[in-house]
Amino acid sequence: MKIQAEPTLPIYLKFTEVCYKVVIKGVTSTREKEILTGISGSVDPGEVLAMMGPSGSGKTTLLSLLGGRIKEPTGGSITYNEQPYSKLLKSRIGFVTQDDILFPHLTVRETLTYAARLRLPKTLTKEEKEKRAIDVIYELGLERCQDTMIGGSFVRGVSGGERKRVCIGNEIIINPSLLFLDEPTSGLDSTTALRMVEILHDIAETGKTVITTIHQPSSRLFHKFDKLILLGKGSLLYFGKASEAMVYFSAIGCSPLISMNPAEFLLDLANGNLNDVSVPSELEDRVQIGNSDRETGNGKPTPIVVHEYLVEAYETQVAESEKKKLMAPMMIDEELKSKVFSINREWGASWCEQYSILFRRGLKERRYDYFSWLRITQVIATALILGMLWWQSGGDSPKQMREQSGLLFFIAVFWGFFPVFTAIFTFPQERAMLNKERSADMYRLSAYFLARTTSDIPLDLILPVLFLLVVYFMAGLKHEADAFFLTVLTTFLCIVAAQGLGLAIGATLMDLKKATTLASVTVMTFMLAGGYFVKKVPVFISWLRYLSYNYQTYKLLLKVQYKEKNDWVDGIKVGSGVKEVCILLAMVFGYRLLAYISLRRMKLHSGA
Repeated sequence: MKIQAEPTLPIYLKFTEVCYKVVIKGVTSTREKEILTGISGSVDPGEVLAMMGPSGSGKTTLLSLLGGRIKEPTGGSITYNEQPYSKLLKSRIGFVTQDDILFPHLTVRETLTYAARLRLPKTLTKEEKEKRAIDVIYELGLERCQDTMIGGSFVRGVSGGERKRVCIGNEIIINPSLLFLDEPTSGLDSTTALRMVEILHDIAETGKTVITTIHQPSSRLFHKFDKLILLGKGSLLYFGKASEAMVYFSAIGCSPLISMNPAEFLLDLANGNLNDVSVPSELEDRVQIGNSDRETGNGKPTPIVVHEYLVEAYETQVAESEKKKLMAPMMIDEELKSKVFSINREWGASWCEQYSILFRRGLKERRYDYFSWLRITQVIATALILGMLWWQSGGDSPKQMREQSGLLFFIAVFWGFFPVFTAIFTFPQERAMLNKERSADMYRLSAYFLARTTSDIPLDLILPVLFLLVVYFMAGLKHEADAFFLTVLTTFLCIVAAQGLGLAIGATLMDLKKATTLASVTVMTFMLAGGYFVKKVPVFISWLRYLSYNYQTYKLLLKVQYKEKNDWVDGIKVGSGVKEVCILLAMVFGYRLLAYISLRRMKLHSGA
């Protein structure tokens, strides 16, 4: 592998007596749950360490601890070349999550090119970074689908195996010293899974340290691993060479009675299932005949008893010798130890470059959503209905102005409602991607936030212009160029303010159900306080209208249409419009500032 053959810093990973607990808060009480109990092991450059165990055994938690995604264990130690974890290690670590977190509307080439431009060091030119992305595509056998969209739940794209290889490509593109993978073979057929593990071996052979969790590998896959950790209920049942696992379990009296995949046999043991497995004589002695707590209906020991026996057997026969090996200082020269932290924390691109890359990526990703036929039909159909209802309703009489003010209020409400519920989804939907990319130090949060909020603006301007082109002339509003453009500008200001509210609610709550409920109540309150439905708002609640962008937009639209004809329209005084513009601009920036602060306070995995 051409890219992976490049020299990198070898990292010896060692972990001793690692424990981890979580606090579970109930309605009336709080309790601690132990996820990992005294896990020890090590892995060297050039080796592939596999972690096996049933669901809920703590594999992903242990992987996250070793990869720095969880800040620190509640007990024990983890060292990298005999040094503790530091944020400076992030640039040397690649972490492939279990879920394929990718943008569905980007192609394979675009995905890897953006990753290269954001993550590779500044010393490389843009062309060199793009070439690195192409090299990774060919190394991972993705050349046939490089111009195919990734796809997702509602978008057809590449296959599951190709998606997983893209995720791996996103990480190996930085030539990491340590590569962590969480169940990279899940959902793949045996041949694709074998190819995936062979890729991991190729990566390891070039001096990288590879650690992966694996759910239920085939026998061919199992024999590809160098070292193995078997977990059961958060306890260590085996650590050592994968090729010696069967010998160890035979030595403690557990052997398969039929021909069986070694991985299947080990998972049966970890689950406490001794069907088709010989029962050790020592374990049989422990089981009291007729004691229903100690044996199952078929005379076999219960899973709890089996688990206790396996943990005790490992502690007495293997653990002490392994711990002595781990406690012994590694034969690593001081240069290797110091080099772990010798680099300064550097971004792959400057702030302006990060903003530019993320802005373009945002435009490419969301153009499909914005220009979907459903959205365009919704806007044009609403515009046509409004145009027919208020057909040529313009006039100078107070009655005609009062009638047409209803249309202006609806425009203020429609374009104050529509963007809020679109913007609410922005950060909750991208939370997983933001977690993943910020944990890898791909960009600054400020660059992401500004790019994410401004990349929507060019797209947001197109549909309102289309809407107003239909409504404005059908309804017979003021036939002057400056009036039309001021109406467009006012509507656009309303949209950007409404978007800010949606972004703030979404970023603060990060829960779509709660955010939608709060937004519904807020938008309805703003609409009712907007001065159209209730003319005389009670004093104690009248302040609400000054927080309502509907009200400010409505007043501006009245000013654009009727300032020269009448100072009062439908009970509302038409002013100069300066105060309304200032209030809307304050909302545009104020709501976005609140959204940014909420994102900054959000807890990311790994404490990025």
